[in-house]
Amino acid sequence: MAVHRESPGCAGCHRLTDPLGFVMENFDGVGAYRVREAGVPVDSTGSAPDGTAVNGVVELRNALLKRQDAFVYTLTEKLMIYALGRGLEAYDMPVVREIVRDASRQDYRLSSVFLGIVRSVPFQMRRAGTETTLTR
Repeated sequence: MAVHRESPGCAGCHRLTDPLGFVMENFDGVGAYRVREAGVPVDSTGSAPDGTAVNGVVELRNALLKRQDAFVYTLTEKLMIYALGRGLEAYDMPVVREIVRDASRQDYRLSSVFLGIVRSVPFQMRRAGTETTLTR
């Protein structure tokens, strides 16, 4: 992991993703919780996106709850990208802000974000052939 963070071609992404990945190190590849790996205690220290030092997912959750608006804003952007089947443009951002504002009035319920997206003009006015399809 250290080599990736030092390599210029890898460091840009690894500086962003590694700290969150370290926080979730207590979970193995299939999601089972563990406190030891090969007889050695698992180190789950990392940092939240704002740089706050955290140890484990409970502390990460608490750090994210301090900035719910930022978390929900990013989540809404990513869900909009998926729902629209395209990247977001500057003209989409007022809609994202409105969805987040409405979600805040409903205690940031995930259902309020989903409903905000499907009721939005960008989602309602997608052109034929741009819908996202799921395959099995």
